[in-house]
Amino acid sequence: MTDLLDAAATAARLPYDELVRELAAVLHDPVARVPPRLVQTLPGGGSLFVMPAFDAQVAITKLITFTPRNVGTKTPTIQGDVVVFDVGSGQRRLVLDGPTVTARRTAAVSLLAAQWLAPNTSGPLLVVGAGTQGRAHLEAFARGLGVREVLIHSRSEASAHVLATFAREIGLHAEVFGDADAALARCPLVVTCTPASGVVLRALPRADAFIAAVGAFTPKMIELDPSLTSHIAREGRIVVDTRDADHEAGDLLQAGIDVAAVPSLRDVDPSAGRAKGPVLFKSCGWAGWDLAAARTALRCA
Repeated sequence: MTDLLDAAATAARLPYDELVRELAAVLHDPVARVPPRLVQTLPGGGSLFVMPAFDAQVAITKLITFTPRNVGTKTPTIQGDVVVFDVGSGQRRLVLDGPTVTARRTAAVSLLAAQWLAPNTSGPLLVVGAGTQGRAHLEAFARGLGVREVLIHSRSEASAHVLATFAREIGLHAEVFGDADAALARCPLVVTCTPASGVVLRALPRADAFIAAVGAFTPKMIELDPSLTSHIAREGRIVVDTRDADHEAGDLLQAGIDVAAVPSLRDVDPSAGRAKGPVLFKSCGWAGWDLAAARTALRCA
């Protein structure tokens, strides 16, 4: 019998510590395969994503819609499911809530990158964007890095205060900042998770900064000013989540960065010393991360 999990049940199956371990395992699983994802533009400006992946035991497909016009409404911008099959029998094992999987695995990937790459993990954490991804990243960094202080910026002040309230409920000190650039000077950890319809950070980061830019996943989307991105390319280090970013990372492509020459998370040796200068981690998404989430959900049943 298939387990049909709602958002709360899906989240319960995806604890961040277990999910981060599975993400690292999938990166180096020689059997895991991730075919190219299908992205179909829909009438009205939305998109349909079909994202398959499999390993020796599990096959998954994430089927979701992304609808930018839903920003600021009660209807989520991301909707859909992750269907999990047993490879041997072909039986459907799980149906996970797609937006919850997307939020938690994306935040866990940023957390994994921070654990491997961040020059300074002490915080405070700056979260730019107070939606579902902002909340997931805040929780992931608090649980995975022990961050105790968070600064929050959003174009919606009301949303920023809602996220600040959540942060305080889980024991963090939280402030709402009207100027994200001004907050950069205080924060060695930064996450941008906005709809990526325009630049949200222009100031130069600290020399010990780690920035996880997750909002932009097409060439036309952008969150970081090209001058900021070029500064990090000169003075620090840029890493992408996977090679899919070569043609999707708007923040890098619009800064004239040769993305194909940028290392991916698979190339990182976590035992090596940290590079000097600021680090930019550009995440665009990959069905392999959803495969890791499915493996975690099965194990944590």
